[in-house]
Amino acid sequence: MEGSLFGTIVRGLVGITTLGTLAFVGSAPGSSSNTPLPPSEGGWRLLEPVTYENISIFPVVTSYQQETSSFLTLDEGLSSGEVIVSEQGAAGLARTRDSRRNPAPDYTARSAVNQLVLVNRSKRPLLLLAGELVSGGKQDRIIAKDRIVAPDSAPLPLDVFCVEHGRWSSGSQFAASRTIVHPSVREQAALEQDQNDVWNAVRAGTTTSPGASPGRPMPAPRVSSAAIADAIASVAPTQSYAKIYESNRVGASVEEFVTQLQKRFNKSTSGLNTERVVGVVVAYSGEVAWSDIFASGELFDHYWPKLLRSYAVEAVARPALRETASSEDARGFLRRLNGREVQETEAGVYRWREITEGRLALIELDALQPKPLTLHRLLLQRTS
Repeated sequence: MEGSLFGTIVRGLVGITTLGTLAFVGSAPGSSSNTPLPPSEGGWRLLEPVTYENISIFPVVTSYQQETSSFLTLDEGLSSGEVIVSEQGAAGLARTRDSRRNPAPDYTARSAVNQLVLVNRSKRPLLLLAGELVSGGKQDRIIAKDRIVAPDSAPLPLDVFCVEHGRWSSGSQFAASRTIVHPSVREQAALEQDQNDVWNAVRAGTTTSPGASPGRPMPAPRVSSAAIADAIASVAPTQSYAKIYESNRVGASVEEFVTQLQKRFNKSTSGLNTERVVGVVVAYSGEVAWSDIFASGELFDHYWPKLLRSYAVEAVARPALRETASSEDARGFLRRLNGREVQETEAGVYRWREITEGRLALIELDALQPKPLTLHRLLLQRTS
């Protein structure tokens, strides 16, 4: 009898441990249990929307966060020199800090549009997000998919997309741009995985349908496709993403959006006590379209400036219809999808998964070391 009881207790403890091995966030605020909430809830709370013209941003907060300080971001790594991104065939990529060469694949092949070479020489795992832009080389590129690169890695192939259609000349090394492309472009990279679709989204500004109906004309966007074409013709002849969306013709409207939204966002989130902002849900003209949620407030704070600018770029390119999405619709972007799932895994480093349900697509990136946790969660409503 005693042996049976002891076995039951052990099996119960093992079950609890298994449940807790891969949680994005832990228990709900005020809960005494260590068992994570279902992934559809996650311990998150949605604040009232921050609105400006045709965009609404719902801050996502929680009082529970994961420890993420052991991860290196792309901007940090490129700025410090601990991470090197280069065209294929560049010399010296396999050299470590002490000048010894690691055994590495042969990357002496000629440069390729959709593949670069990356070396992480730091002692920390490197986090990469789809849509992050690296500038330089033969043309500017964006990261194709979320992934993690192990510390002290040998040179590895890095899948990318070009966001500078008209240049293929000079340079082999890349620098931090502190830019992430806006949702319409990021969607094409993360989901469609087609170079032509990425180029088209850069030129068009948005991939959404105007949605006009008889008797209800859709208000024109702040920045029209004609304005983008003019920026390309005048200051961005190579169709460089950075030059287009930082030009006077386009960038002025973007900067105004960023300033107004940041001021409102700071006011909305200034009264938090034990909670931290870990993500946002974003709606355009009353339609919830996008969300980025991280494992900690620290990670969110790092990515927030360039994410905010990317959301603003999308807003100025979409019709200027001033409608606000409901909180109920925004909360739907915190739920777990139930659909077709695809996974990719690098043993001991990361797991990437994509779940699709109708027009919704969920992408999650799990770190497997030093302990399993979901670092980034992207949910979007597809435009194509």
